[in-house]
Amino acid sequence: MDESGTKSKLPIRVQLEANKRYYWCRCGLSQSQPFCDGAHRGTGMNPVVFIVRETSPVWLCVCKETKNIPFCDCDRSG
Repeated sequence: MDESGTKSKLPIRVQLEANKRYYWCRCGLSQSQPFCDGAHRGTGMNPVVFIVRETSPVWLCVCKETKNIPFCDCDRSG
């Protein structure tokens, strides 16, 4: 675990359903990465609420360094 609380720097591929509300973990403390489990309580941080238009697999960021929240835009292959 690094100083942000994040256990892994690798993105997670998940199947998201169209028009369903998702809560992406912003703090890195969730045990249900990349989704929020409420572990942020007391940190002053809140999850990012998002909805996708189409059912599809996507890569969600876990390192919390993305500029395209909640989607991964980092190259962690090296």
